[in-house]
Amino acid sequence: MSIRSRIARAGARAAALATVRAAALALALPLTIAAQQTTGGFTLAQVMSAPYPTNLTAAATGERLAWTLNERGLRNVWVAEGPAFAARRLTDYTLDDGQELNDVSISADGKWVVYMRGGDFGSNWDDALPVNPLGMPTPTRVEIWTVPFAGGTPVSLGEGESPVISPRSDMIVFQRAGALWQSPIDGSAPAKRLFTLRGSASDARFSPDGSRIAFVSGRGDHAFIGIYTNATTPILWVAPSTSRDWSPRWSPDGTRLVFARRSGAGGPPNPSLEPVPAPWSLMVADARTGEAKLRWSSELSLKGSVPSTHGGVNLHWAAGDRIAFLSYHDGWPHLYSMTAAGSEAPILLTPGDHMAEYITLSRDGRHLLYAGNLGATAGDIDRRHIVRAPVDRAAPEVLTPGTGLEWTPVSMGSGRIAAIGATAQRAPVPMVLDGATPRWIGADRVPEEFPAARLVTPKQVTYRASDSVLVHAQLFEPPAGGPARKPAVVYVHGGPPRQMLLGWHYSDYYWNAYAMNQYLASRGFVVLSINYRLGIGYGHDFHRPRRAGVAGASEYLDVKAAGEYLRTLANVDPARIGIYGGSYGGYLTALALGRNSDIFAAGVDIHGVHDFTSDGGSRFGGSTWRYERPAAELQWLADLAWQSSPVSAVKTWRSPVLLIHGDDDRNVRFSQTVDLIQRLKAQGVEYEEITIVDDTHHFMRHENQKRVNAAIAEYLERKLRPEP
Repeated sequence: MSIRSRIARAGARAAALATVRAAALALALPLTIAAQQTTGGFTLAQVMSAPYPTNLTAAATGERLAWTLNERGLRNVWVAEGPAFAARRLTDYTLDDGQELNDVSISADGKWVVYMRGGDFGSNWDDALPVNPLGMPTPTRVEIWTVPFAGGTPVSLGEGESPVISPRSDMIVFQRAGALWQSPIDGSAPAKRLFTLRGSASDARFSPDGSRIAFVSGRGDHAFIGIYTNATTPILWVAPSTSRDWSPRWSPDGTRLVFARRSGAGGPPNPSLEPVPAPWSLMVADARTGEAKLRWSSELSLKGSVPSTHGGVNLHWAAGDRIAFLSYHDGWPHLYSMTAAGSEAPILLTPGDHMAEYITLSRDGRHLLYAGNLGATAGDIDRRHIVRAPVDRAAPEVLTPGTGLEWTPVSMGSGRIAAIGATAQRAPVPMVLDGATPRWIGADRVPEEFPAARLVTPKQVTYRASDSVLVHAQLFEPPAGGPARKPAVVYVHGGPPRQMLLGWHYSDYYWNAYAMNQYLASRGFVVLSINYRLGIGYGHDFHRPRRAGVAGASEYLDVKAAGEYLRTLANVDPARIGIYGGSYGGYLTALALGRNSDIFAAGVDIHGVHDFTSDGGSRFGGSTWRYERPAAELQWLADLAWQSSPVSAVKTWRSPVLLIHGDDDRNVRFSQTVDLIQRLKAQGVEYEEITIVDDTHHFMRHENQKRVNAAIAEYLERKLRPEP
C-alpha cells in the first residue's frame, strides 16, 4: 500500500471516529450533566445563576444610577436613586435572545435613560451588525432606545450606536453608517442626519453648553477633529494635517479643546518583527479659530507609545485648568496631569507598581477615580480596588481596601461614588461607597441557589518559566477528601491583554471562566488559572514582551511551565493534566497540545487562532510592503509566523481535543477551526467538535454558554478521570 493510500485511510478512520464520538457526546451530555447535578457540591446551573451587572452610570445631578443586569440571558436596564437606592427594573426584555445592552447613560437632569440594544460590541469586526443566535427569521436590529427614569415604555430612536446625550438633556447624537445623527431625547420626531461629509464621523462630544459638537472625521490614513455648530455654519476643522487626530475633549468653559495626535499611516515598513515606538502628542486648540499648539509629546520609546490598556490615552480636562491623561512611559499605565496653558512637564499622579483602568473624573473635576491593582493587602496586584487620585499631586487613596474586588467607579451628581464589587465568593453587585461599609444595590437579585458558601478561595501563586520570567496564577484547590492525587487543569485566558484575578471578574467573559474554574474545583480538579506574558497588570515589559505571538510565541513558555508546575504539586496526578481556554487562550491550548502532548493529556480549544499565516501575510507585513522588503526577509517572516502557529505542531499532536466554535464569530474566524479539524483528521488525532450556530465569540445566549460549559466539564472529566 502506498504512503498516500495509508494517509488517506488513516484520515478516513479518524474522521469516522470523530463523527461517532461527536454524536455520542451529543447524546450522552444531558445524562452526564444531570448526574453531575446530583453528585457534585453544586451544579453548573447554580454557579452560573448569579446575575452579571455592567454599564454602571450616574446622572450629573442628584443620586440617580443606571446599569444593565444579565439574569441568565435576560438582559435589562435597572435604576436606583438615593438615599434609599432601591433597585428597580426599567425595561422588560423576557427572552434569552442574545441581544446585549450597551452605552447606558442618564440625562444630566436625571429624567431620561438612553441605551443601545443589539450587536456584538466586544468584537473585532462587524460589531454593529445584528446578532441572531436564536435563529429568528427576522433578526433584531441594532437600535438606540430611550425611556423615562421614572418608568414607561422604551421608545426606539432607530438604528445606530454610541449615543451621546446633550448637556441640555433634550437631544441625542449617535452614529449610523459612518455619519452622525440627531434625535429628540423623547423620540418625538424622527432622527435626522446632522451633516454629509467625506470620511467616517465618530466620537461625538458636546460642548459644555450643548451648542457645538466636536467629532473625529476618519479619512483612512489620516483623521481630523471637526466642530459642528448648526446646519448653516461651516464645519470648523481643528489644525488639519496629515496626522491622525482623536479623542477631543472640551475645556469646562467651552473655549478650547485638547486632543491626541499621532502620525498618519504610511512610510517605510518597520524592520522585521522588532517592535517600534508609536509616539503621540497632546494638542490644545482654540475652539473658535481651530488653531492648535503642541502641549506635550511622548518620548520616542516603546514605553512612550500610545497606551493600549482600557480607554487608551484617557484624556480629561480637569479642575484648575489641568489636562489629565494616561501614559505607559514609566513602565506602568499611570495617570499624569499638567496645566493646559503652561509649559511645565506633566506630574505623575499614581506612583507605584500598579495599573489604572476604567478611569473617570469626579463631578467637581478635582479627582480621578479608577480601578487599580493597588493596596496593602497581600495579593492586591491580582485584584482591583477603587482608587481616588487628586488631579494636581501624587496622593492616590485606595477607597476599598481588603480582599474584595471593585471596579468601574462613577461619580454621582452629589459627589458620592458608586461602583461594582465582588469577592472570591460573593458575585458582582452594584454598590455605593458609604463609609467603611458599602451599601449594596440589588443584592437580592442573586438567587438563593447560588452556592457562595461552597466556593473556594483561589490562592495566589507564582512560578518561573524556563527563561526566568515570573508568572502569576490563581490556584483553585478542591475541597478536602477524595483521592490523594487529583486531575488538574490549566486555564488560559484570551485577549491576550487581560488579567485573571483572585475573585469574580469585571468582564462577563471571564466572569464565566471564573464560574467554570470554581465548578471544576468542586468536581475534584486542581485548576491553575495563569496570567502569561502579554497580559496586563504587571507592567510594560510583561505586557509587551519580545518574540511573542506571531513573532515567536514566547508566551507559550509560561503555559508549558504551568503544566510543569502542576506536576510538582503533591495533590496532582502528573499523568492527568489537561488544559482549556478560549480565543487567544484557545490558541495557546492548541499550541500546548501540539507541542507538549507529553505534559497535557487532553484539552478544550474554544474558538482559538490556529494559523497566523492564513490571512495572506498581512499579520507580518508580507503583502503590503512587498516591493520594499527583500524576498528572503518575507520568507523568514512567513516561516516564523508559521512556526508560531499550532498548525505547525500537528505532526507531534497526540492528545485528544474538544473544539468549540460559534460560526458567527467576529473575533476569530470560524475558518480557523474548520482548517484545524482537516489537519487533525489527516494526522489521525482524536478530536470532537461542537459548533454553535449563529452565535458569536461571546456566546450571547445564556443557553449556549451553559451548553459550552457543560461540554467542557464533561469532556475534561471523561478524559482525565480514571476508568471506574
